[in-house]
Amino acid sequence: MPGRDIRWSPLVDGVDTAAVDPVTLETDRLVLRGFTPADVDAVYEACQDEDIQFYTPVPYRRADAEKLVGEKLPAQWAEDRDYTLGAFRKDTGALVGSYCLTLISRGVWELGYWAVREQRGRGYSAEAARALCDWGWATLDVHRIEWWAMAGNTGSRAVAEKLGFTVEGTLCNRSIANDGKPHDWWVGGLLRP
Repeated sequence: MPGRDIRWSPLVDGVDTAAVDPVTLETDRLVLRGFTPADVDAVYEACQDEDIQFYTPVPYRRADAEKLVGEKLPAQWAEDRDYTLGAFRKDTGALVGSYCLTLISRGVWELGYWAVREQRGRGYSAEAARALCDWGWATLDVHRIEWWAMAGNTGSRAVAEKLGFTVEGTLCNRSIANDGKPHDWWVGGLLRP
């Protein structure tokens, strides 16, 4: 199965660093790494997709993408509360999407992701998310990973189910979406293997 041979290493060469330092993960087809200023244009362009904007809180303006990549994501790594990696194709270097584990409570993390429209339907999201979850199981104090998606986001649900998440229910009017209206959300869980 693609992506099961996962390798990770700290970004700092030759230095033994803490488990929560930014890492690079590799699968058969992808490299997952922290976003850099060179990725701002790709992040901004991907986030112009109406589906991504509807289902996720993303940077709509270029300045938002710059702040996300240059300030917000590095600060979240430093605070040990959100580990976001960009997934890039090994063959072309193209951005596939963004994948994160976010601390919810002690031992409980949430898996979140969005994928570039042109990269969908090729199994990249499941491969990237599986690599990140495997890293989380091996590195973090995790006993449960949760997945949340607005009801109707069937692509996200398909990825979660492919990863083995159990869809546990639907929360009615859980949150206000970018359209200003409350929407139902699906919730799922994946327990430590």
